[in-house]
Amino acid sequence: MAIDVTMPQMGESVVEGTIEKWLVKEGDVVVEDQPLVAISTDKVDTEIPSPGAGRIAKIVAAEGETLPVGATLAVIEPAGAEAPAKLKVVAPKAATKPEPAPIQAKPAPPPQPAPQPQPMQAAGAGLREAEPDEVGPRRFSPVVLKIAAEEGIDLSHVPGTGIGGRVSKRDLQRYLDALRKGGTPSVAAQPQTNGSAQASPRPATSPAATTPAPTQSGPGFKPPVYQPIEGDIVEPFTRRRKLIAEHMVYSKTHSPHVGTVAEVDVTKAMRLREKHKDEFAQREGFNLTFLPIAAAATVRALKEFPRMNASVVGDSVVTRRGINLGIAMDTDEGLLVPVIKAAEGMSVVGIARAIESLRRKVAEKKITADDLAGGSFTLSNPGREGNLYGFAIINQPQVGILRMGEVKKRPVVVEVDGADAIAIRTMMYLALSYDHRVVDGVLGNSFLFRAARILEEADFEL
Repeated sequence: MAIDVTMPQMGESVVEGTIEKWLVKEGDVVVEDQPLVAISTDKVDTEIPSPGAGRIAKIVAAEGETLPVGATLAVIEPAGAEAPAKLKVVAPKAATKPEPAPIQAKPAPPPQPAPQPQPMQAAGAGLREAEPDEVGPRRFSPVVLKIAAEEGIDLSHVPGTGIGGRVSKRDLQRYLDALRKGGTPSVAAQPQTNGSAQASPRPATSPAATTPAPTQSGPGFKPPVYQPIEGDIVEPFTRRRKLIAEHMVYSKTHSPHVGTVAEVDVTKAMRLREKHKDEFAQREGFNLTFLPIAAAATVRALKEFPRMNASVVGDSVVTRRGINLGIAMDTDEGLLVPVIKAAEGMSVVGIARAIESLRRKVAEKKITADDLAGGSFTLSNPGREGNLYGFAIINQPQVGILRMGEVKKRPVVVEVDGADAIAIRTMMYLALSYDHRVVDGVLGNSFLFRAARILEEADFEL
């Protein structure tokens, strides 16, 4: 019996994956758990192992194709099966692939109702279904729906290269690039006045006719394009960098960011670390940094101000029961934010162990989609050397992110026996960015003040 290799579920919020590279070819003999194909998702890149031993009878999915979870990628003929000619391979029904955009104008099909812009989904909401057309329903991923809503694109006009004519993110990007370059996609998007398509079909256009891009609101500013010259280094965005850019732009355009800063005297906390660091390293096998102490203070403050531990879901705000603290970590390919799950029940030592475990996974490129999913609040530590303070961009759909500044000794005014005195203290700035749709100034300032005081008191067990 043939074995199907399918797109796996790689995390609660992952609904599709892109075929990056096939590691085998048709006719190759493979063993169980042998890597077959490298795939990329909006969370993490990974390789799919073989579900069984046998021969690759059919590769269904092409490199560069984006497919939903559960889609068939290849078919394996198990060892000892009949000859390939007798093997019946059932592949998903696929629509004829159109040529890549830009494409010359063709007779337009009857317009379809445009999908309404949807509020951001909770994790794991899966695929949505568009209005059915003459050849059946078309399905769109949340990523495609979000981009289409932001750009004002009617997805019924975008040619799809996926299974059953499904529109992938790559298809939509080609369509947008063609519009921006003044090209003529197969059918151009039309502005809608009431959120739905017109009842009567549009007449076909001649090959020489060009269709204008969707009407833009405002002046329609287009930034100048720099043309590289000799000596410039042109480095195309990696897939991860593109995803980071999309997330950052989305967060800034959807969440009204407000920033506030607190000056924190971390002298006691640094003394606590210095006192226990040697014994800690000998016991745990890794160094104790200041980050777990700051993380523990953040978790305590979130317990006292649960509204900061929330997520925006559509037109609602969900106060999260558990504190899943994201820790921003830098990599060669860009920023990742692995998550410490159920941090509300951890001590400083427990948080330190969790951070070290995630750090090793990131360094060894073994981080999984589940490690990156489910965060309810984020802590960022950009490091030393000139980092006074800065305001980080909120990690959607959370409502706040706390950014640590450089820890540095400097003279400050303190009170000694009721009198003012100048002393050398270890100081740090904490900067909070919060979503003003959910968090008001009083709440944001109160949370930041409490986190700072907890750090200053340094009442932790190590």
